[in-house]
Amino acid sequence: MQEVRQVIREDLGKEIHDLFMSFDDTPLGAASLAQVHKAVLHDGRTVAVKVQHPKVQAQSSKDILLMEVLVLAVKQLFPEFEFMWLVDEAKKNLPLELDFLNEGKNAEKVAQMLKHFDFLKVPQIYWELSTKRVLLMEFVDGGQVNDRDYMERNKIDVNQISRHLGKMYSEMIFVNGFVHCDPHPGNVLVRKRPSTEKAEIVLLDHGLYQVLTEEFRLDYCRLWQSLIWTDMERVKKYSQRLGAGDLYPLFACMLTARSWDSVNRGIGQTPVTATEDSEIRNNAANYLPQISQLLNHVPRQMLLIFKTNDLLRGIEAALSTRASSSSFLSMSRCCVRALAAHKRKSTCSFFRRTQISFREAFCLWQINLHEVALRVKGLRLAGWLLALLCWLLPAPH
Repeated sequence: MQEVRQVIREDLGKEIHDLFMSFDDTPLGAASLAQVHKAVLHDGRTVAVKVQHPKVQAQSSKDILLMEVLVLAVKQLFPEFEFMWLVDEAKKNLPLELDFLNEGKNAEKVAQMLKHFDFLKVPQIYWELSTKRVLLMEFVDGGQVNDRDYMERNKIDVNQISRHLGKMYSEMIFVNGFVHCDPHPGNVLVRKRPSTEKAEIVLLDHGLYQVLTEEFRLDYCRLWQSLIWTDMERVKKYSQRLGAGDLYPLFACMLTARSWDSVNRGIGQTPVTATEDSEIRNNAANYLPQISQLLNHVPRQMLLIFKTNDLLRGIEAALSTRASSSSFLSMSRCCVRALAAHKRKSTCSFFRRTQISFREAFCLWQINLHEVALRVKGLRLAGWLLALLCWLLPAPH
């Protein structure tokens, strides 16, 4: 607590009791870079105060240097392993994560970007009491997004939350190219909104974002479209355009967390099984040199996307909603919209823009029709199961 008082005094020029009516000594959460405390301002607003550890800036440069030495040593011992990309990413991202003013700007940008999603809550930033090492924001509580028991106790629809999370990240990745890259459960909360009792997702910790170039974003859109619709020629083409080379089957498997057999059969058609999951985990160690080579050759933007995908899959696995058809449909919609917007921007012809818009509307209609068909199929299956149960377990007379 002494260090927290020191940073607040140095950055805000006042003592804690001058700034806050109350300040909880016990942090809500603590990590290697900072810790968060709950406090109440003198005007009655409840806030979360994120305070950076005072020595972390000086220590971070030493940590990166040590990492670089270790990676070079590993390279000497095992030439087939390429991990210098890890050092490059740390050098680029750590200074951004240590600048809390940058984090506040990211929070406001994503809140504006996704304001059409009424299920998303991004806490408001209070700039008058924020610096590079202190970030003051609206206090919002909730349960962690992977806590299924919390959702069931609070009557929050688990499947709806999973769908909303998929929509939110599809929009960030495919449409906007501005991606929150640290969606671990502590940074993604769920709650019932006090004013409406509707379920909402609370997105926290905006220090680490990946900005995608237009070329990368569009190729990534086309790749996912190809994976969803099982167009293997285009899977190869766009995997190679994203730097996978001859390792494109491994790249597709890493991207989808599915076996090559499932990718060929259609990731939207074949559900993930425990056997497939076990097979992937067991085989991963055998492909470490190839994985290392692949990570060293793909665009740097891809590295944080891999991390984000893995964290999101972990949440889906915890909620038992992994690889649902709805998540692929959300991705398809965003890909169609993103590619259509790019085509419209690239032409001056009113007729051509109209043609692209009609084509976009038709593709979205096809996806909606497919979604309706899946729901009807699900209802029919539920009806058959209910009829079977009634036949097997007749009501007592």
